[in-house]
Amino acid sequence: MSPIRFLAAGLVAVVAAAPAMAQTCMRPADKAAFDVRALQSQLMVAALICKQDEQYNTFVRSYQGQLSSAWEGMSTYYRRANGNTGVRVRDNFVTELANVQQMDGSRQGTAFCANVASLFSAAMAAPKSTEGLAQLAVANGLSNPHGRSECGATTPAAANSAPEKPERRTAIRRVSTNAR
Repeated sequence: MSPIRFLAAGLVAVVAAAPAMAQTCMRPADKAAFDVRALQSQLMVAALICKQDEQYNTFVRSYQGQLSSAWEGMSTYYRRANGNTGVRVRDNFVTELANVQQMDGSRQGTAFCANVASLFSAAMAAPKSTEGLAQLAVANGLSNPHGRSECGATTPAAANSAPEKPERRTAIRRVSTNAR
């Protein structure tokens, strides 16, 4: 193959792949779903480590609709981004998220339970919406380290949405009940 044909073929491949790559960026609803999952995962880890099973179960029962909606949002994102392997990739991500949060809890030692004690109260006081839970997650440094970029102004999905603040990737240390 001549260098010009090789270059042309590469250019065609890049142009053809651009729409698919743009579809895998995080839309605002995708990010909210991931943030809600990060909050739920943190509460689950706290329940297991700190023996707060009843508080976690109360949270899940109270926010079942919002948690289901967030789970479906993540599932839709992974199907869009990964096709037939989306469910497996999603499940791997959720497992890794819980593992990372558990390791952070272990690094904090006995301070972990004290650091997350008020998170259950804050979660139960959050608005009964996916957005309310997502805001609580972000306010507490639980914004999900999903590894995908957020859709920018150049993508069709972002053209109709306002720009979001950059994602914070800090471990939970203090709990804030103030949503941003």
